[in-house]
Amino acid sequence: MNDSPTSEPGVRSDPASGAKPIRPGLGGRLRAYFFAGILITAPIGITVYLASSIVSWIDESVLPFVPTAYNPETYLPFSVPGIGLLLLLLLLTAIGAATAGIVGRMIVGFSERILNRMPVIRSVYGATKQILETVLAQKSTAFREVVLVEFPRRNMWALGFITGRAEGEVQDVSEEEMVNVYIPTTPIPTAGFLFFVARSEVYPLSMSVEEGIKMVVSGGIVTPPDRRPPEQRNPRPIPSRASGE
Repeated sequence: MNDSPTSEPGVRSDPASGAKPIRPGLGGRLRAYFFAGILITAPIGITVYLASSIVSWIDESVLPFVPTAYNPETYLPFSVPGIGLLLLLLLLTAIGAATAGIVGRMIVGFSERILNRMPVIRSVYGATKQILETVLAQKSTAFREVVLVEFPRRNMWALGFITGRAEGEVQDVSEEEMVNVYIPTTPIPTAGFLFFVARSEVYPLSMSVEEGIKMVVSGGIVTPPDRRPPEQRNPRPIPSRASGE
């Protein structure tokens, strides 16, 4: 007879008392299986739904502008999802290749000069262009470091992302090096606060930017593992930097 405790999921036992394992009833097992099924299928289903919705939206927006003679669906007895997305990618690539030459740069420069003379359009265009250049540029260091900032009061910390070094008038307010820190809100990280903080007042974290965004969106439910070496881990709380200690 084998007296070793069972490893069956959902079975509880008390080795100290020697009592028999307590097996959950049929309702408890069905409920556990139901939630396990949700945890497995929900992320996959949501991802597939969002991807298909985006592809369908792009197809519906792009295909009406494609001449019937050049539309592949004209010669097919069925609809092929993703044709509009593929055509959009090819169009963007062609535009990028065309503007890389001298004539393309001249056309882009002329268009920008016209847009910069429009009172409202120039503000929207300038801000949008600057954001895209900052995010898409390979040499950019924006959103490359996750930090903790003591906010909104002492001994209370908020997760933030360093977006760059402060310059000009913002840097002149302090003799220390100032950094731009974006603190997103939960669960929508596109809204948040921009703070200019001294470099010595931020606490860098080892987690990646993607892990930090997941933590913000999940409200702290998804916590990334601590990848620091054991010698760098400190079980003591972070000292309050605002207190001057």
